[in-house]
Amino acid sequence: MAIICVDAGTTVIKAVGYDSSGAESYVARRETTVSRPAPGHAEQDMDAVWAAVADTVREVAARMGEPGAGAGAGPGAGPGAGPGVDRVDFVAVTAQGDGCWLVDATGRPTGPAILWNDARAAATVDAWTRSGLAAAAFRLNGSSAASGLPHAILTWLRANDPGRLDRSHANLTCGGWIFSRMTGKLVADESDASAPFMDLRARAYSAELLGMFGMEWAGRLLPEIRSCPVAELTAGAAASLGLPTGTPVVMAPYDIASTALGAGAVAPGQACGILGTTLCTEVIVGAPDLDGDPIGITIALPGGYLRAFPTFAGTEVVQWTCRLLGLDDPAELGELARQSPPGAGGLTFLPYLSPAGERAPFSDPLARGALHGMSFEHGREHVARAALEGLTMVIRDCLAATGTAPTELRASGGGSASATWLAMIADVTGLPVRRPADAEVGARGAYLVGLAATGAAPSVADAAAQHVRLRDAVEPDPGRQARYTRLFDDFLSLRGASAGTWPLLADMRGCT
Repeated sequence: MAIICVDAGTTVIKAVGYDSSGAESYVARRETTVSRPAPGHAEQDMDAVWAAVADTVREVAARMGEPGAGAGAGPGAGPGAGPGVDRVDFVAVTAQGDGCWLVDATGRPTGPAILWNDARAAATVDAWTRSGLAAAAFRLNGSSAASGLPHAILTWLRANDPGRLDRSHANLTCGGWIFSRMTGKLVADESDASAPFMDLRARAYSAELLGMFGMEWAGRLLPEIRSCPVAELTAGAAASLGLPTGTPVVMAPYDIASTALGAGAVAPGQACGILGTTLCTEVIVGAPDLDGDPIGITIALPGGYLRAFPTFAGTEVVQWTCRLLGLDDPAELGELARQSPPGAGGLTFLPYLSPAGERAPFSDPLARGALHGMSFEHGREHVARAALEGLTMVIRDCLAATGTAPTELRASGGGSASATWLAMIADVTGLPVRRPADAEVGARGAYLVGLAATGAAPSVADAAAQHVRLRDAVEPDPGRQARYTRLFDDFLSLRGASAGTWPLLADMRGCT
C-alpha cells in the first residue's frame, strides 16, 4: 500500500507519503505567497498553488518509486528524479477553507483566489451583524459571518467587480480547486459547503439562506455538494504528478477539520486546538447547536459535526512578536517568556492583530490588538510572555464558547512544538494537553478519511483507532491554574473595555 496526502495550507503546501504500515515515509514542502494588493486584501495565484501541489506530489511519488522506498526512509528527504511510483492506492487532499476560488466553465481561474483572511468585505459583515441578519442566518447554517466567507466576498465582487462574476461558473475552495485540477470535477465537500449557504441539518444548500442575504443570483455559482468526494485522476493530472492515470482522489474535509480528525478527535466531546496561522479551538459534536450564541462555525463531517472557533490571528502573532523583539526563531519566544512569571508582570496582551478584526469567540471586524499595563519596569521577557498568554486566553475563551466539557485537549500545528506554550495551555485551560505523534496531523486526517472513503476502513473512527498515536500528556500545574483563572477574568474585562475604542480606532485609520 502506498498513499499520498496533500495538505495545502495558506503559506505552506505539503505532500506526505505513507508506506504500507501507515507510517509517514516522505514529506515534501513548498512555500506559497499571499499577496496584499490593497489594504485588507489577501489573495493567491491559483495556478501557483496548483504548481506547488504538483511539485510536492511529484517529489514524493518519485521518492516512493525508488528501489527500496519506505525501508528506513524519513520525512524531509530531498527532491527525487525517479519516474514515479507504479501504484498509489489513493491521493487525499485537505486544504485551507473559505474564501472564493472562482473558475469559469472550463475550470480556469477568473482571477486570483480571495482568501479566508481577506478583509475587503468587513463593512458588509459589520452591517449584517448589527442588523441581526448574521444571527438569523446562524439558526440555519451554524456559522457567524466573516469577511473571508463566500457570501461576503461575492457581495463585494458584485459591487466592485461584476465582470468577474459574469465570467465565473463556479465558486470553489482551495481543496475544490486542487480536486478539480486532479479530476476535472467541480464539486464541494460538505465541510467546505457548510458555511455560509448550507442548511446544516439538511446538509444541502438553502434557498432561504440565499434569500436572506439577497443573493439568489449566487446560486448558480455553488458546486454540487458531496460527502468526501472520490474521483479518478485524469491523464493530464497524472502526467503532472508522476502518478498512474485513474488513481482514486479523495477530497477530505478542509484543513481545520482534517487536523481534528488526524489528532484523533473523532467522537463527540473530543477537542483539538490548532496552533497555526489560525488559532482554532474545536470540539466534535453529534448534532449542530443552532440555538446558542451565533459565534464560531459548525462543519459537517462524516457521521457528525465539528464545532470550531477559528481566529483570524494565530501564530502570525508569534511571528509579529518575534520581529518586534528582534528574535530570529519562534522557539526563542518561548525561552524568553520563561524568564517572566505568570501574569507577565501585569501586562495583558489582546492578540487581535488581523486587519479583518476577529471572528472567534466573538465577531467584530473592527477588533484590534492592544498591550495593556506597560511601564518602564517591563522588559522583553514580559512582552514575550504576555503575547503567549494572550493567545492562550483566547483558547480558553473559545473552549468556553463551545458549551462542552472536554477532558483533554489535543494540540497540533507549528506552535505545538513549543513546550512552554503547551504547558501554558494546560495551566490556563486546566486540561491535560497531548500532541499527536505524527508530524503532519492535517495530512493524517486526510489519510484517515481516504481510508474510509475508498473502503479500506469501515469508518474514520476505526481508521483513527488504528493509526493515530499520541504523546504523553502535559498536565496542568494546580498553582498556576488558579493564578490563570483570575487572570482570565481580567483578560475578559480589559477586552470589554477596549472594545469600546474599536470604532474610534477604525475612524482614525480612515483618516490616515
